[in-house]
Amino acid sequence: MQWFDLSDPINLISVIAAIVIIGLTAFVSNFYINKMKTSNPKGELSSDRWDGIGKFENNIPFGWGICFALVMIWGFWYIFVGYPLNSFSQIGQYNQEVAEHNQKYQKKWENLSQNDLVAMGESIFLVQCSQCHGVTAEGLQGKAQNLTQWGKEEGIMQVIKNGSKGLDFPLGEMPVTEINESDARAVAAYVMAEISELKNTKYPAEVAKGKEVFSTAGCTACHGEDGRGMEGSAPDLSTYGTSKFLAYVLEHGKKGHIGHMPSFKFVQFNDVQIRALAAYIESLENVD
Repeated sequence: MQWFDLSDPINLISVIAAIVIIGLTAFVSNFYINKMKTSNPKGELSSDRWDGIGKFENNIPFGWGICFALVMIWGFWYIFVGYPLNSFSQIGQYNQEVAEHNQKYQKKWENLSQNDLVAMGESIFLVQCSQCHGVTAEGLQGKAQNLTQWGKEEGIMQVIKNGSKGLDFPLGEMPVTEINESDARAVAAYVMAEISELKNTKYPAEVAKGKEVFSTAGCTACHGEDGRGMEGSAPDLSTYGTSKFLAYVLEHGKKGHIGHMPSFKFVQFNDVQIRALAAYIESLENVD
């Protein structure tokens, strides 16, 4: 059994809603109490007088008063005594069961071969990602990112050409970089060969040139001399093409030029599933 968990969005919304209801009730009550204290009263007075003080013929309805009191009592009970703060939670139980299942799942499949990782990643992709990226991962003719290019030189070249947005790093969006295609390919080769943990490029002859362009074209201003993003200020290019970079995107989502990829934080992918998804994407043949 798991008790109240603020990381659960449903529980969090429930608490926020209860607080808002109490706040609104207090505000409205205070508003009308202050109106009763006005020195310029309006309304029909009864014939009764007590020391010169009259009474309006607009009493609070008895039923309304009872309901108001009951709602206030229920609200305090709900927050401080009943569900979700001090009672059984089906959502909490579900989250605990998912966590336990993921631990068993990860332990069972942690030593998968590369081929098995790719096969697992393809299954995950078809269920979770293909609705936007297409079953072939080509992005449905520009409606989403073409993942056949991601984690490869072509993906870096596309970012250089079109810029990048939506990962919410402190240094903001990456603008379009005004360099020619040859220089862009060289930068991509340098990133893939020397910065990324993959340490592999299709253009080894252009790595030296790419290192020079990476520095002179302004890439280091955000990514740093080592390409690691200056302690989180910009994307860490050493993780580009790996499951670490993919895990960041899955957790935070991404605002693109054509739409918004939501966060998959609450899908609760485990490390094995993320590695499998990254392996599948890496295995895809580039489609220009």
